[in-house]
Amino acid sequence: MTRAPSFAILVLAALAPATVSAAEAWAAPWWVWPIALFTVTFLLGIVAVLAGVGGGVLFVPIVAGFFPFHLDFVRGAGLLLALSGSLSAAPELLRRGFASLRLALPLALAGSTTAIFGAMVGLALPTAIVKTALGAVVLLIVLLTWRMPGVDGPRASQPDALSVALRLSGVFHDRAEARDIDWQAHRTPSGLAAFAAIGLMGGMLGLGAGWANVPALNLVMGVPIKLAVGTSTLAISISNTSAAWVYLNHGALLPILHVPSILGVMLGARVGVHLLQRMRSAIAHRIMLVLLAIAGVRALTKGLGISE
Repeated sequence: MTRAPSFAILVLAALAPATVSAAEAWAAPWWVWPIALFTVTFLLGIVAVLAGVGGGVLFVPIVAGFFPFHLDFVRGAGLLLALSGSLSAAPELLRRGFASLRLALPLALAGSTTAIFGAMVGLALPTAIVKTALGAVVLLIVLLTWRMPGVDGPRASQPDALSVALRLSGVFHDRAEARDIDWQAHRTPSGLAAFAAIGLMGGMLGLGAGWANVPALNLVMGVPIKLAVGTSTLAISISNTSAAWVYLNHGALLPILHVPSILGVMLGARVGVHLLQRMRSAIAHRIMLVLLAIAGVRALTKGLGISE
């Protein structure tokens, strides 16, 4: 358990050199950026699986804030990166019982539908407005996640009729806690509405559909936190596809940005799956909050013109 702070320090150290000015950044050799992107996204891929956020919510504000790429390309890469990471981790999560396909499908359908419209809106807005909105949304995520503790056990509330009809229930075995947790989703209509709103904002900002999936599953629907993390990753592999095609159709594809980022996050996601069964939920929660806070502040200050 003592390795968690060291892991967080390594992630932050990898991001620290990127605080150079834009002029200094472009003066660096071209091969610096693929190597830096691969290193950063490998670490983000690990954190993304542990926190169930898909990677895009970390990748977009960090790369947009510390790397010299246009925001449209970064948002397109963020969606593909989150999609690649979730596709890499989803089979293993299902095999190990960390995700529920029955729970993910209806929620992902709601999110993917609205993500298409969100992507269209995001590409039509000025870059400064999108950066400001990105920073504000990321900091709001940090605030809400910090103020609302996770639920590791079942809720006392009765399941709703839709949850019973869809059979959104089961038994989750938490290996770290060495116990079985009986779970039954409730407030399903509210969960579907939350996923629709998440898909809209995720598509517009290039964050994907995972930035608030875990709080929606855990706090709204009463799903145990680790099952919520795994199911969130599985849902991302479905819902992110819709928004990603909109960005690709508009030409937001840059190989020097996309290729090393996708390779890094896919390898990192594989490592994250193996760490998920050994790491306690609170550790992944804290790592995610630290990274999101740094990325959110950077995106907000750039959007407001406070920093370059």
